[in-house]
Amino acid sequence: MQPVFSQIRGFAARSFMPLGWRTWRYLQIGIATADQPLRFERLRSWFTAYPFEERARFESDDPSLKPIWEIGWRTARLDAHDTYMDTPYWERMQYIGNTRIQALISYTVANDDRLARQAIEAFDHSRVAEGITRSRYPSSVTQIIPTFSLLWVGMVHDFWLYRGDENFVKARIAGTRTVLDWFLGRQRQDGLIGDLPWWPFVDWGKDFAFGMPPQDANGGSSIITLQFVEALRYAETLEARFGDPARTRLYREAEARAVSAVRELCWNEASGLLADTPARKHYSQHANILGVWLDVIPRERQQEVLTKILSASDQGSGSSASLPEMTKATYYFRFYLARALEHAGMGGRYLDLLKPWRDMVALGLTTWAEQPEPARSDSHAWSAHPNFDFLTIVAGVRPKEPGYSVVRVEPHLGKLGHVICSVPTPKGTIDVKYDSTPSGMNAEVSLPSGVTGEFVWKGRTISLHPGHQGLSLQ
Repeated sequence: MQPVFSQIRGFAARSFMPLGWRTWRYLQIGIATADQPLRFERLRSWFTAYPFEERARFESDDPSLKPIWEIGWRTARLDAHDTYMDTPYWERMQYIGNTRIQALISYTVANDDRLARQAIEAFDHSRVAEGITRSRYPSSVTQIIPTFSLLWVGMVHDFWLYRGDENFVKARIAGTRTVLDWFLGRQRQDGLIGDLPWWPFVDWGKDFAFGMPPQDANGGSSIITLQFVEALRYAETLEARFGDPARTRLYREAEARAVSAVRELCWNEASGLLADTPARKHYSQHANILGVWLDVIPRERQQEVLTKILSASDQGSGSSASLPEMTKATYYFRFYLARALEHAGMGGRYLDLLKPWRDMVALGLTTWAEQPEPARSDSHAWSAHPNFDFLTIVAGVRPKEPGYSVVRVEPHLGKLGHVICSVPTPKGTIDVKYDSTPSGMNAEVSLPSGVTGEFVWKGRTISLHPGHQGLSLQ
């Protein structure tokens, strides 16, 4: 930007500041003078972002995890101003897909839900006459990503689980109903979701057309149907607690039809994988990630399926020679991969999934990219989910009941020998410390006053009481 005073002669002590904040890593200053000398006195910059405070703590004996934590938190902060943003440089828009992950980071690292409340309400207010939300809001240009409306239902449930504010959640139930009514009207006779208008984005997979998974002539995407199943399950829980029993039954029936359809029409026994459509010609990690996480793929097959799909993208996961070509999950959708891995009892392998982030560190990135190169945005907080995962999967601290009234602690240390972690919650801070031993692990857990919980280790469940407790685990 050219300074406004560039043609003014004979004046001293002139200053220039842009009218809006800028995001940058390198700054190039070009100065052209005529017959008078110019004295450049100083350059100052100010950090501008939402006033989040880093209240969580994660330390381990693996030094490579420290920059992943630091870069993730920096990215999350830069993508939060008066609203969450997809990127502080390009669009600066609050998108649901990004915001769901950003809100979870805000709850667990900052113990702050103010910006998340704004976001959930804004998306609720963005609903169009047909009932679904806009994909981004506030925005003067209407854009609708139907799959993001399903994720908004998940945001409401996430808020209830991590914050426990029942009045705020109850006020969103009317909105979740209109969203799901729209999708119920588009569930095909066979149980799959039919063709959707607008932009049914899922992930920036390399052969997903503009982020959209394959569909048959009238929809039939297993991935979109599985996202519908996820939203139905969240809504069932919310309706059972706050709403209408008839709604709960309606959602359960639709869910059962969708699950049955994905299993019967999209499972390929020969490959042992879910296909993306009933034609069974295209495969992705995405369908199988969701199939595992949502138990659409039977429990006894889940580890086998995850091992197969990881062999296509992650080192040390076996051979993929006999598998069909499949679309790989990018940084964003690997958030859901982490959920599936833990759900299938493979949480100890979580740290093995971090090679993409280690590669970004090696490239010199100081904030996380939107997608693998060529990336448009190098500051995208949907890629910052390892901050959330370090606390909830590796250290294993999460709410078992809404608002952390009861907690569950189930660590997945992998090859780590030492971990110290603090997680701020609405009830107070939870502190854990783990030290591996030749025969097992020593753990220390401190819970806030009035909070009880359970510690899970190798299939064994131990009751936790308020205050400090030490555990020797074999």
